Amino acid sequence: MIKSDVQLDAKGLACPMPIVKTKKAVNGLEDGQVLEVQATDKGSKADLAAWAKTVGHQYIGTREEGDVLYHYIRKCSTEDSDAAEKKFERTISNDEMTSRSGLILDVREEAEYAFGHIPGSKSIPMGDLEARLEELEKDQEIYVICRTGTRSDMAAQMLADKGFTKVYNVLPGMSEWNGELTQEV
Repeated sequence: MIKSDVQLDAKGLACPMPIVKTKKAVNGLEDGQVLEVQATDKGSKADLAAWAKTVGHQYIGTREEGDVLYHYIRKCSTEDSDAAEKKFERTISNDEMTSRSGLILDVREEAEYAFGHIPGSKSIPMGDLEARLEELEKDQEIYVICRTGTRSDMAAQMLADKGFTKVYNVLPGMSEWNGELTQEV
């Protein structure tokens, strides 16, 4: 059993709610305290790890017990990290994206992608992105999309940090996509 100072029940919630609730819970912690986030959303594994890294907290790890994921995050003070929560500067709307040519990079989980995605888009789940960067061209326009813009914001920031020069976060994302969808179920 892993010791935690505070437990957060985020079971049954889908992106972006586990991150939203985690942010609020972490704000109430003292530096060095550990938060246990209990979630059933499989995407929370990549989302919470990426969020913690982005804002400078320590993502300790995840353990699985049945359908529940137990995530552990240690709050770090701003002095412990030079990272600050960022909002990716370059954004593009769903409509603007359809009138341009470039790669649509869908960073949702495989199951989300399978049940409906933009035709011609490329699926690389957020948790796999860093390991699969070689599949992308650094000078190609890349439109990063997820369900609501949260994961895509973190993914766009990661790509820019890795030297990708033409990256855009698509807002509001698949939650308000009205165009054609392809399924691969």
